[in-house]
This record gives sequence, C-alpha cells and structure tokens, in this order.
Amino acid sequence: MGFRIVEEDVEPVVAGLLGAIDVDDGPQDEQLAVLDSVVRHLLGRGDLDLDALEPLGPTEVAATVTDPMSRRRFHWLLVALESCRHPLGPAQVGRVEEYCDALDVDGADRQIFRDLVTNGTARAAADFRRFLDTTLAARVDPPLRSMPVVADAPEPDLAERIGAFAELPDGSLGRAFVDFHTRNHLPLPGVEASPINHFFVGHDMTHTIAGIEPTGPGEVALSAFQMAAEDNPLNTAALLASLVVHEVGFERSPSVAAEAGILATPGAAELLGSEMGRGAACTADFSLADHFELAPLPLSVVRERFGVRAPVDPDDGHHCW
Repeated sequence: MGFRIVEEDVEPVVAGLLGAIDVDDGPQDEQLAVLDSVVRHLLGRGDLDLDALEPLGPTEVAATVTDPMSRRRFHWLLVALESCRHPLGPAQVGRVEEYCDALDVDGADRQIFRDLVTNGTARAAADFRRFLDTTLAARVDPPLRSMPVVADAPEPDLAERIGAFAELPDGSLGRAFVDFHTRNHLPLPGVEASPINHFFVGHDMTHTIAGIEPTGPGEVALSAFQMAAEDNPLNTAALLASLVVHEVGFERSPSVAAEAGILATPGAAELLGSEMGRGAACTADFSLADHFELAPLPLSVVRERFGVRAPVDPDDGHHCW
C-alpha cells in the first residue's frame, strides 16, 4: 500500500511535526526544508504555509490523529526530521519520545537515538548493528536465499550468474543492472568479497528500476522511495538504516562510509520529497520482487508494471532515466 495519510489528518500531522522539531532555538533550516518538500511532494499540500501553521503538542496530536495508519506514518516522517537535527541532542530525542508515547508508536529508532544521546556512539552503533542483522537477510532475492553467504571471499558462481545479464537485450532490466554497475564503477555482486553480496543484488536492482543513482542523497532518497511505496517493516528499516549512515552519520553500513547532514546539501531535501512522491504513486513494491525473473523484461515494461513514474528532474545528477 502506498504511503497515504487520510485527508483530515494531514494538517494536524504536519502541525504535530512542526511541534516535534520546535526545541532549543526552534526548528533547524534542514528540518524545515525536508518537511516542506515532504508536504508538497508526498502529502500533496503545497497550499500549507509552514510559517502560518500553529504547531501542535503531543497531547493535541494524539487527540486529533486517531487513525493507527496516520499515527504510524507520522512516526516515520518524524524519524526523518529527527535525523536532520545537528547535533542530535537530548532535547530533540526527548521531544520525539513524548510524541511517540502519546501516539503509542514505536520503532528501532527510539532505542538507537536514545542510546546515542545518553550512552554515546559506541552503544548506538551496537544497537544499529543488531538492527541490521535482523533486516538485511530478509531483503535477499528469493533465488539467492538458499545459497550460503561467503563473507571473506569472492563468489564466482554469483558473479557469473549476474554477469550473464550482460547478454540480455539492450533495454532489458538485466542489461540496465549491469550498466548501473559499469557507469558507477561498482563491481558486480560476487566479484569481490562482501558479507552482503546477496543483499546488493536486490538493492541495486531497486536502484535500477527506480532510476536513482547511488549518490549520498540518492541513497537516502531510494530508501524513502521504498518506504513510500509500501511502509512495511523492511522498508521502514531501510529508511532508518539510510538515515543513520548518511544523515546522522555516527555509524557506517557494511559497505558505505558514514556521512552526516547529507540532506542539507543543495537539492537533497527536494530530492527526498519528490522521490517519496514517486514511491507513493507506485502500484506495488518492487524492491522485494524476484529480480532474476524480471531481468529479461524490458526495463520500461517493469516500470510500467509497478507504476514507476519518471523523476521530476531526470537530469539532476541523481538519476539515470
């Protein structure tokens, strides 16, 4: 199910998000830029003036927003905004806790960010690694789930199977997948040793179908796209992992060095909101599909099957369409 908030809940949700980031000296510019982009592209409410909207506190939001789906989606938008505060301190984390408690919503983010500000990065990093261990395996393509994972050596059988996509016709998903790696100077999964080669098959197929390149802002936007296409636990986990690595920046993923404040870079907040809008417009979530089965099909047919729209700006340096 695409990310939607029932119409009557949109305004109080946005007002609640404003209230939740109003700590210390008030909302930060990056938080407001992300919220504005999400309001326009994902929620379709470009008429809402954030400067004129009266922020709502936790009790007020809980009394107004009673739909469980709207509450859950409020929470994940709040996770993104919380991540965009630098430095992420006790006031912001405590404020988020108040809203989550009032709305009776929870997630791995609460423990990770609570430990970050109260017990330091080592504890938060340990939380994050445990969290990754519970989610990465579930994102592996179905044909690879029975294959043993080799963490410390290349996997020639996998590399050969993936490399065969280069023999597929021009315009096919499989050829586009190989071209994605060539264009971005990335080895095909299996060519080099990695504990998450199997994960990368589905992840990079998702990049290819969505047409989003593996830039820093593009990685966060891709996970937001997935979450907006279907906010199931695996896709919300993907968003949280991406935000921890690229936005909060206290930990790295198994393959990507940690960054911080990526959504403050020019155009990144706009990209995030526009990709969430594209994700929400999809008719189904393709990130967990059998991509080996889809590989021989024309990429255009795959995109049409899942309702993948063209990017707002295909020439922004974050897309290949």
